[in-house]
Amino acid sequence: GPLRSEWHRAPANAKIVHEGQACVVKDDNISERIYTIREGDHLVLKCLVKGHPRPQVRWTKTAGSASDKFQETSIYNETLRIEGIQRVQGGRYYCKADNGVGVAAIKSIRVDVQYLDKPVLTVHQTISDVRGRFYQEKTVFLRCTVNSNPPARFIWKRGTIPIEQSKDQGVDIYEPLYTQGETEVLKLKNLRLKDFANYTCQVSVRNVCEIPDSSVTFLLTIGTTPPALRLSVNESLVVDPGKDVTLSCEVTAGLPKPTVTWSRYLNPLPRNSLVRDGTLELRSVTPADSGFYNCTAVNNVGNPAKRNVNLLVRSMGNLTFQITPDSNKDSESIQMGRDLKLSCHVDAEPQDKVNYTWYQNAVLIYNSDSLIVLHSDPDMAPGTSSLEIVDMKFRDQATYSCVASFPGSTVPELRVDINITQNSVTPPILTVPEGGQEVSVREGGTTDLVCLVDGKPRPPVLWSRADKDLTMPTGEWAVETRDGRLRLTNVTRDLMGAYRCQTAPYNGLNVKPRQAQVQLNVQYAPVLDPVFQDVRSPNYQFVTLRCIIQKSNPPHMASIQWTRNGEPLTSLTPNPQENPQLKFKLDPSNNGTYKCRVNNGVGSSTCTFNISSRPYNAEFYFDTPNPIRNLKGNNFSYNLQWTQREPVATDRIIGYWVNVRNRNQMNLFSKQIDKEPVKGGLMSYILTDLKIPLSYEIRLAPITTYSTGDYVSRTIKYSEPFRRADNLPDLTSDHVCGFEDKHICGFSQDRGDNFDWTRQNHLTQNPKRSSNTGPEMDRSGTKEGCYMYIEASSPRVPGDTARLLSPLYNVNAARGPNGSGRLPYCISFFYHMKGKQTGTLDVWLRVKSIASVDTKVWSLIGNQGPDWNQAHIIVNPSGPFQVVFQAIRGSGYEGDIAIDDVSVTKGKCKQENSVAKNNNLKATPLLNHTSSLMIWPSGA
Repeated sequence: GPLRSEWHRAPANAKIVHEGQACVVKDDNISERIYTIREGDHLVLKCLVKGHPRPQVRWTKTAGSASDKFQETSIYNETLRIEGIQRVQGGRYYCKADNGVGVAAIKSIRVDVQYLDKPVLTVHQTISDVRGRFYQEKTVFLRCTVNSNPPARFIWKRGTIPIEQSKDQGVDIYEPLYTQGETEVLKLKNLRLKDFANYTCQVSVRNVCEIPDSSVTFLLTIGTTPPALRLSVNESLVVDPGKDVTLSCEVTAGLPKPTVTWSRYLNPLPRNSLVRDGTLELRSVTPADSGFYNCTAVNNVGNPAKRNVNLLVRSMGNLTFQITPDSNKDSESIQMGRDLKLSCHVDAEPQDKVNYTWYQNAVLIYNSDSLIVLHSDPDMAPGTSSLEIVDMKFRDQATYSCVASFPGSTVPELRVDINITQNSVTPPILTVPEGGQEVSVREGGTTDLVCLVDGKPRPPVLWSRADKDLTMPTGEWAVETRDGRLRLTNVTRDLMGAYRCQTAPYNGLNVKPRQAQVQLNVQYAPVLDPVFQDVRSPNYQFVTLRCIIQKSNPPHMASIQWTRNGEPLTSLTPNPQENPQLKFKLDPSNNGTYKCRVNNGVGSSTCTFNISSRPYNAEFYFDTPNPIRNLKGNNFSYNLQWTQREPVATDRIIGYWVNVRNRNQMNLFSKQIDKEPVKGGLMSYILTDLKIPLSYEIRLAPITTYSTGDYVSRTIKYSEPFRRADNLPDLTSDHVCGFEDKHICGFSQDRGDNFDWTRQNHLTQNPKRSSNTGPEMDRSGTKEGCYMYIEASSPRVPGDTARLLSPLYNVNAARGPNGSGRLPYCISFFYHMKGKQTGTLDVWLRVKSIASVDTKVWSLIGNQGPDWNQAHIIVNPSGPFQVVFQAIRGSGYEGDIAIDDVSVTKGKCKQENSVAKNNNLKATPLLNHTSSLMIWPSGA
């Protein structure tokens, strides 16, 4: 009968394994795995998951998501890849596997990125008086700093001889406090003649991750001095836009010769800049090039020499004016006998370099009792000049001109004229046209908000949102319009609300602003829920479909229309003001797609329902133990297992269609299986007559009394069974490992070699590969069949070695039958060695005891022709053993070596003493071994 659902819907289980370029993988005392990798290498972590349904995997990292530094897509895959890992990417990585059953599984691994930077050596000198003025003592400190992981060891050398503090009283070596990074200081006390020499600071992390030592050398001489600089321009420089600017830093002292660099505070240097021999050239400067530029000279003696230049590139905006009636009398109009102030301002950088000049009827104004010029008005914005007219008389009615000039610049003057009479200046009036207080527009459309302004002079109108927390569509807080007309394009619903219009305080009377509001109403189609819903139900039961109107503008619905498979349901006349719903009895004739289209006069939206009595999909079970069984010949069977999602949600499921296709999408067979599911119950069906090593697409669909559900598919590939039921290697089987499964029968790459064996078949070969080397297909001659090979092309060099390790074989019987000698085993395999530059293929026997003992049992060198050849080797191991395939790269790229169809079986080889079928073969069987290989991982 069906098994319990709690067992089949198993919770997620996870573990992390590593691939890529690890230096060391170890467990610390808290049993956490630590993965050590060199900076710049490629990190590959895999989260191996179990559970049903198959868990979803997400990677995270301590102090942030793993996606902070990587492609977002990588964190949702079982494999996390980091190309060229950097030191900041070290930390604890977690894989979280969740399949909705029970608690999610979480595993972690700590990644330790190791690196060694080039050290920095700086020299510091002090001079102190000793014994009055008879002589001076000079002390030199050589400070060496480096960043590394793990901490670096320092080695000091004078010339080529290491410095040992215990053997030289004139030196002192110590670690200073409060330093950044790792630092060690070599102190030379009271300099001697021999102290003037080459000094080398060598740092080492003791070859961890094969990181070599690094060093830096400094020549100390009598003339060693820190750098000094002289700047060619003033520390503050004002230039016109479009000009070329040259900033030079001249080195006036320093030995060794200092290196001069230019930088810009907080920003990179401009794109069009050029640095050459301490000179910075800026072409056609713009206001964006303004800023602080820093010149630095470094020769690693003393402190760097620095000079700064504050570059100001002139920028000019509009010249604006304000007319302020007598503020002491709260006036809003010009009156004789009252005071009046005219103000003038230009947005310019630098502001203090602007000169303002005032004219009355084109005559220059000088300060008097009735006319007072303020070059910087304290009551106005900085950089504003004002003209105060005291106790205005009829003679003061005139045209006043404000001129802004820029001394020392080619920028032309700016001028504004203001005509002052009682009739020429009137307060502003702001009105909203009739019917313009509320403006309606469809979403995506264009509209104008209008506020009419009058007055002399007529000021601009500023538009802003009445809600102070909202910006205008441009992103600005206020938008100026000359005529009071604000145009909005591509209007969206988030622009809906009140807009304020008000007169600007500039280019007119500086009085209390006039303001009004305009309401913007954005109309949009209804927002419905659900947009799409899949509804399953048994036939001859009532189904109710509800389409909920979440929001709409206008809220009044103009029409509601239900359709089935595109045909209108005319018998339904729902109330347009209610949330529409449809209730009917489901039967085989009215399955289909139902849509509810709702229109509010602005636009239409649709709720879509897929109504069906068809059953839900089946769910494949991926955790079947040993689903493959080997049959006689080249056949295998597969135990297909699945569960049914919500089996009672629709009509009774009476069975399943099973359809099998090969790689060419040709149907091999279809069959109905009479099985009725139980919720959570596991069903199975054994597929037979499948061919090794082909893969197949299996399609499965549930069947009810009235219909057939959707097909779900999965691909199965031939995968060698790794173990017997007693968890030991099955060495009596005739099974051959053809490397068809990605687990390659439990083989592993030796991490102590130069490169790896590669698994491929004809379909995955590089189409540009050399035609003079390597096999075209696997040993069986099929394009899908895989084999293992070494690629001899660059970056491989002669003598590079690749080793492939079998799983461990447990040897339970130390002696043969009737107390004879050790039990023999037969190693059998096919090899392919084509190419005029082919190297060597060796087979080693690695016997495990107190210490592993490696013995070469077979060897072959050179080109063996275009065919696959077979080798058989008899071995008599004294204990548990592994088989090692070692390939050594020959003199050139035409030297690929491949192996296939490997087996290890108990007993003597069937073709004993037959080394190969080719008479020209020069194999070297060693220790009286003949030469075939089936490898199984054991439980040892």
